[in-house]
Formats: sequence, structure tokens, C-alpha cells
Amino acid sequence: MKKFDKERVFLAVAGPVIALAVAFVLSAIVLIASGKNPVEPFALMFEQAGFSDIQVLIINQASMYYIAALAVAIGFRMNLFNIGVDGQYQLAAMMAAIVGAHADLPAALQIPLLLLTAVLTGAFWSGIAGVLKVTRGVSEVVATIMLNAIATSVIGYLWLPDVFGVKIGNNNTTGEMHESGWVPGIDMGAAGEIYGLVVLAVLLGIGYWIVLNRTRFGFDLRASGASESAAAASGVNPKRMVLTAMLISGGLAGLAGLPILLGDTHTFSLNFPTGIGFLGIGIALLGRNSPVGIAFAALLWAWLDKASPELDFHGYDKEIAVIMQGLIVLSVVVSYEAVREWGLRRQQRRVGAELAAGHVLGATDNTKKEVAGR
Repeated sequence: MKKFDKERVFLAVAGPVIALAVAFVLSAIVLIASGKNPVEPFALMFEQAGFSDIQVLIINQASMYYIAALAVAIGFRMNLFNIGVDGQYQLAAMMAAIVGAHADLPAALQIPLLLLTAVLTGAFWSGIAGVLKVTRGVSEVVATIMLNAIATSVIGYLWLPDVFGVKIGNNNTTGEMHESGWVPGIDMGAAGEIYGLVVLAVLLGIGYWIVLNRTRFGFDLRASGASESAAAASGVNPKRMVLTAMLISGGLAGLAGLPILLGDTHTFSLNFPTGIGFLGIGIALLGRNSPVGIAFAALLWAWLDKASPELDFHGYDKEIAVIMQGLIVLSVVVSYEAVREWGLRRQQRRVGAELAAGHVLGATDNTKKEVAGR
């Protein structure tokens, strides 16, 4: 491997490693300040990761985190901050649940219909922010935050019994979906069942990498994110790329809730997971928008979620996992900037050394010519 490649790999790995190390240290300091053992909570959570049922829970949770983080990463690649993934995936999951409860097609048609419903709903909701940005210059951050609130209101309206809601006790639901829309999981025996749409998450990660690194569209997307003016000079339409990126980001976000919807709950209710879209931001940051990096980050986040309940039984607050997640996000921002600055200085020194070497070589050649001329 060339020296430059080794250095690039080091820079890519250094940021996450430093962020995680800092987060662990700061979490330990918080535990010490509260009079608790700074090591035992982490030992307990690591121990939980060895149980097969916890591993199944981690994989299932990570599949949703992964899809949400891919949606965020698409925006990041275009220098866009789609903070509306949470509203997009919840609204998309509800629409898929409604369609699944009222349409009863063969499984070969029902499941693709539900996937398409979720994608189109998520894309439509994010597309509103995209249109506002390219036509009126409205910040996608502001627009998507507002759309999150509107999505909550729309969901509340759709839950009304006179609309699509089905009241079960004190729980608002959309009614149970027809079995033709259920996606069978991977039976792991006593450990439980892995969601069938975990496979979809893997395929989306592969597709994400291929599109970004092996297609003209991916190149245009990355070029537009790096410099809109440079991309425009090469013939790329910046506004079209912004809108396209927002639509793709929203479409991916729409799929984030489907692993649990089609694999477990089979209805959209008050118990449906929330906040996945916001967690996807931290996961995408930690994974540096790389499909492999995001996969590891999603597994880490899922491990913190599913292993932390054990802390309650040993006198520790399970919220230490939430604190650690927040510290990871803060550490990521600081460590990545520090690593970037260090890499930039290294690059500047290397270029300076090469220029100096070239100057010396040129001077030597001129001296030889003068001697030969004499």
C-alpha cells in the first residue's frame, strides 16, 4: 500500500477511534463524579453483548438505525442537513401501515407495494423542503424541522377513528396489516427472530456505495457537495442536484421504520419507535458517511440501547448509555476537526518538502549545465 493510501486510511480511522475513546473517558468521569464505579457499567454492557438474544435485538435495532443514517449521509454528501428524517420515516411507516391494513394483495405484490408507499411518502415529505430550498432559498434545516412538527400533526389526524385510526384500549393504531404484507424473519431459535428486512438494509448499503463511487450521478453529487460553483462549471445543475438529493434522502428515510413494521408490530401505534431519525445523524457522523463505517456505528448505538437496561439491576442508571451517545456526537465533531487540521498540515508540509526538493534538483541541473558549458 502506498504511503498516501496508508495516511488516508489512518485519517479515516483516527477520527472515530479518538471520538469513542474520549466518550468512554468522559462517561467514566461522569460516573466517578456521581460516586459510581467507572468501569463496571461498561463491563456489564459488554457482557450483555455475548448473549444471543441481545445480539438479535442489536441487529434488529441496528437495521433501522443504518437505513436512517444512510438517509442522513446522502444529504451530508451534498452538503445538506436533512434533519427531517424522523418525521419522514414515521409518516412513511404510518402510510405503509394504512395501505397494508386496507389492501390485501398476494405477498409478491403486497410487500413491494408497501415498500413503494414508504419510499414515495418519505420522498414527498423531504421533497417539500427541497423545493423550498431551490425555489425560495429556504434553509433545509429550518424547513425539515418545521415539517417534523407538521408530520406529527398529520399522524395525529390520521389516527382519528373517523379517518384511519383504530382505537385499542388507550392505544391509537392503524389496525393490523394483512398477513400478505408481513416479511418473515430469520429464525434464531430461543434467541428470537432477525427481521427479514435486515437484508434490505445490507442491500441499501451496497447500493449506496455503488451509486456514490461508481456512477456519474454519484460523482456529480459529491462534486456539488464539495463546490457548487465548480460543479456548475462542469455542467452540473446545482438546483437539480439539491432536489434530487433531498428526494433520495427522504425515500431512504421512508424505509427506516419498515423492518420493525413488517417484521414485528404489523401496525403503527403509539408504541412505534421514535427518534430514530435524530440518532441517524450521530451515526452518520461517526461512520463518516461511509457504508461500512455507518454499519459499525449503527451496531454500536444499538448495543448501547439494548445492553443498557441491565444496568438498572446493578444500581446504575441506564441513562449512562444516553449520556455516552451524546458524548460520542460531541467528541466526533471535535476529533474530526482536529484530525482534519492535522491531516491538512501534514499535506502542506509534504507539498512544501516536494517543492523544496524539486527546487534543489533544478538548481543542481542548472549547475551541471553551466559546468558542461565551460
